[in-house]
Amino acid sequence: MSNHTLAGQIEFEITGVNDQEATGEMTITAGVLNPFGTVQAGALVWFGDVVATNLVLGGEQPQEGMDSFPVAITLNAQLLSNRRDGVLTAAACWVQRGRRISTVRTQVSDADGALLLDLTSTHVSAR
Repeated sequence: MSNHTLAGQIEFEITGVNDQEATGEMTITAGVLNPFGTVQAGALVWFGDVVATNLVLGGEQPQEGMDSFPVAITLNAQLLSNRRDGVLTAAACWVQRGRRISTVRTQVSDADGALLLDLTSTHVSAR
């Protein structure tokens, strides 16, 4: 078995955060595609997880040395479909909101509203 060097690049933006929802947008680029030419599953989950984390943070900007950070302790991802190009949107909302532990549901859809990823994540405040 030979070694392979693999590389990728993901870029997206958080487009909104309020008390009930966080949203993000990601344009599909070559850096997130798998060899088959569709978005790599990990890139979809990463996008969804970061949008969910921003909901838990309540709009606070993540930064090194924060007093606490909402670390994901479980991720349950249902990969329902995929795309080769276009713009994806993620919307995260509360399932259960607690002081230390919160659960969020994040859905990633394409520009036509087709659901690609349904992600449920549980976050604990790490200190």
